[in-house]
Amino acid sequence: MKLLSLMRRQRSLLNCAPISARQLADRPMRSAISSADRSREFADQQNFDRALAGVVRLISIPAESAEWFSEKDLVPVSKRTWKNTLRNPAVLAISIAVVVIAGVFVFNFLSHLNDFPGSATARKLLGVAASTRPLMLDPVNAEAGTLSDLFFMKHGLEHYDVPEEFADLGTIGCRVFEDDESRRIAQIWVSEKRMQFFLFPAERDSKSGTVLRFPGWRYVHQEGWTGAVTEHSGVCFMAAVRGGDKDLEPYLAKPKE
Repeated sequence: MKLLSLMRRQRSLLNCAPISARQLADRPMRSAISSADRSREFADQQNFDRALAGVVRLISIPAESAEWFSEKDLVPVSKRTWKNTLRNPAVLAISIAVVVIAGVFVFNFLSHLNDFPGSATARKLLGVAASTRPLMLDPVNAEAGTLSDLFFMKHGLEHYDVPEEFADLGTIGCRVFEDDESRRIAQIWVSEKRMQFFLFPAERDSKSGTVLRFPGWRYVHQEGWTGAVTEHSGVCFMAAVRGGDKDLEPYLAKPKE
């Protein structure tokens, strides 16, 4: 039934097919002409129409009637505007895809704009901080600055020192573990603001093996957590807290004695 309906539709279109198919805008008409182009019946009809058109062109039109017709109005041509182009589903889909890709690129660019050696490790450790519970650490009741001796004597970790800005904070517990790259990480939990400290090896140049240093304090952010990171003697220290930069700024602004 569908095939029969399609044939009737094509037949109806062929009955009013133009003499010349050049610059034919109607797609169904082009399809019908293309299907019947090899048909003898259609070819005869086209030849008859061309001959009849030639006879009609020989008939002169009276001057008083000629002004009724305007050649520019005989075959209306619809111009495609930019609004119609934008409404095209394919154009809309491509535009949305381009905007999404550009948005992802800008987001990644801005998120890594302030990267520094060790920032990737610091972000991973912020994820560790978010999942850590006090029971996972060994209980320790001491000032954070005194734990460097514990890390050296018990675990053989050198220069795992807590900076002066955080050295006098009281601790709840600590531990030493290995990350997915077998680097030894020291973690300290302090009572103030439920803050956590991490000490980990600094990044090194892959060829020369020298430490990739960076000056001062740098901030990293991950899923609601903020870390302030600094490097000293080949070891990075990070103070991590659930919150923003303003929660760590008062500690970093303390004058050193």
